[in-house]
Amino acid sequence: MTQRPVMIALMPSCVTQGNLVQYGTKPSSANYDAPACVPITFDQKLGYRVCDQCGAAENPPTIRFRICGGCWTTHYCSPECQKIHWQSHKPICQLVVGQLASAKQQAIGPDGSDLQKHLRKFVSLHSALLGWAGFQALQLKRIPANIRHQALLIELSCNNHADPSRRFSVAGTHLVSRSYVTDKDPIVTVDIQRRDERCRHNGGIGTVVILVQCGSVSQIIPVEIDSPSKTSWDMRVDWAEILYHSIESSNKDSEPIAASARE
Repeated sequence: MTQRPVMIALMPSCVTQGNLVQYGTKPSSANYDAPACVPITFDQKLGYRVCDQCGAAENPPTIRFRICGGCWTTHYCSPECQKIHWQSHKPICQLVVGQLASAKQQAIGPDGSDLQKHLRKFVSLHSALLGWAGFQALQLKRIPANIRHQALLIELSCNNHADPSRRFSVAGTHLVSRSYVTDKDPIVTVDIQRRDERCRHNGGIGTVVILVQCGSVSQIIPVEIDSPSKTSWDMRVDWAEILYHSIESSNKDSEPIAASARE
């Protein structure tokens, strides 16, 4: 596979299951409604997004988190947490803002539209599905150690569809070395390491890294994963097919198949 230049923009991450922010277990295709990181309905009480400073979970309508107005990639439970976190967040925020500004000038879709803008919206709408695909592709249920060395690359082709959730189609999926994604920029590496440490501190196995790419424009999706023993998703050998058809059907009211017949 030929390596192409990658414009890196981190998307907000969600955490699966346990005491962390969770995705759920309803049958069918993809379930994700904007804003990014809203989890799928589960039987257990759920948080929504995670405060990047204190780790608190969002629980609408009681608590509504605020989002960084610069990069739109971090969430906070209060102005105080946002202020405390700013010094550590400032480098990644400035990196994302700068790259998005550059992408606006370079990334134009086939209909003359802003490709980066549409990709961010698309990723936001399908975040639950993409996180599920990363979990399946790396076989984390069986081999949790893969999370340290591998990443999922999802290549997209751009469509002329008016529906933002159907503006892209899956052109291919590849397992790549995690360093292929994380070594693009040291600031991104540090931010993913921070998420890794936070996840493991809370009993998880770390952060699965997913790179969604259309041409030279990309989004990194870091998804923090709980212990496989607490994860209700069964392994799916047909995960790539499910990913493709879920995006083509654009059914955002349900999620990828979570449970299959036991082997």
